[in-house]
Amino acid sequence: MTAEERVGLASTETDTIEDKITRFVAAKAKVTPAVDQDLISTGLVTSMFAMQLVVFLEQTFSVVIAGSDLQLVNFRTVEAMVALVRKLRGDAAGGGNA
Repeated sequence: MTAEERVGLASTETDTIEDKITRFVAAKAKVTPAVDQDLISTGLVTSMFAMQLVVFLEQTFSVVIAGSDLQLVNFRTVEAMVALVRKLRGDAAGGGNA
């Protein structure tokens, strides 16, 4: 696989993660957020919903969110959640989307 193919695959993977998270937030919050929208300051994510997000991300993407990853900054935007999932899955570009 060429470097260009790997980048394209990573981009598609990010889009899929982003889409699943966006759809989950939209279903719960009754509004579709922009990927860079601050979900906490806008009130879309409460402390209870943040816990639902943790469970959703863990179950949907087969990751474990614990310790220092349980910070609000990781749940502030859809972009931040995508970056967290990619980091926890060991994706090469995991930190580049937050």
